[in-house]
Amino acid sequence: MENLSREKIIEILKDESQNDWLFSLADEVRKKYVGDEVHLRGLIEFSNICKRTCKYCGLRCENKNLERYRISPEDMILYAQKAVEMGYKTLVLQSGEDEFYSRDVMCKIIEQIKNFDVAITLGIGEKSYEDYKAYKDVGADRFLLRIETTDRNLYEKMHPNMSFDNRLRCLKDLKTLGYEVGTGCLVGLPGQTVESLADDILFFKEIGADMIGVGPFISHPQTPLKDSDNGSFILALKVMALVRILLKDINIPATTAMETLNPNGRIIALQSGANVVMPNVTTTEYRAKYEIYPGKICINENPSQCRGCIEAKIKAIGRTISTDKGFHKKFQD
Repeated sequence: MENLSREKIIEILKDESQNDWLFSLADEVRKKYVGDEVHLRGLIEFSNICKRTCKYCGLRCENKNLERYRISPEDMILYAQKAVEMGYKTLVLQSGEDEFYSRDVMCKIIEQIKNFDVAITLGIGEKSYEDYKAYKDVGADRFLLRIETTDRNLYEKMHPNMSFDNRLRCLKDLKTLGYEVGTGCLVGLPGQTVESLADDILFFKEIGADMIGVGPFISHPQTPLKDSDNGSFILALKVMALVRILLKDINIPATTAMETLNPNGRIIALQSGANVVMPNVTTTEYRAKYEIYPGKICINENPSQCRGCIEAKIKAIGRTISTDKGFHKKFQD
């Protein structure tokens, strides 16, 4: 199954009769290659200010109805410290593309958080090679930069004034610099085809990604796509399962967007190939404002409630919580 052709992937994505078999196989591959441990990553959403105008995202700079915020570097360090005290071994620092956090500011934040002996994942968008190198030099371990779609025309339609080639350049730079590279796609974008989803899956394998996040498109009322239908939970799950089958030992999060469409979405994802969950460790005053899409889960839970809730769900399906930093195996040697 590891060398599925494009034609076979398309056939599986279209054929609903194969779903149970597909999810079961993905779960078997997950168990064989990454085991039963689930890695919890503490998510700090530190700014919802963004210079971009991505058509699907509620953080887009043209959304004037969103109350904007940015968390000071000092408070980010405090969030990180509290997350470590709760047992997190990896922290994910995520934001819109906010120019306030210059290279020097981010490097100082990373340096201080590394003192807590954690792995650091950044999700802060497109930067220069020099920026990525500076972050790596002071201790950043991983970087999340979703391609969203490998269909060049659709990508550039969804991302005004952005370049598909520059997105590819960023991913290449991150690889060259030795990051664990995370990318992923949105499933159900208006104009997206099953064929392009197959291309996404093969692209992830081609670049040797270490982490893949797959989520359904969810329309936001303050975006140009407000009248578009949401993506399919089942189709997103199938894409994720195929990624597990083809890439075997990578890290795959059970995304919160899946749970927005299905009340048990993250647990179903964990039983269909996923092995990572990213509970939010930002306090409730900010969570609702980081509204990439509407209906986000857990916005009224404090960080300890969030962790306790997901831990209980994970243990209820016979899985265990990892106590290590959860590096992709090729980075452990």
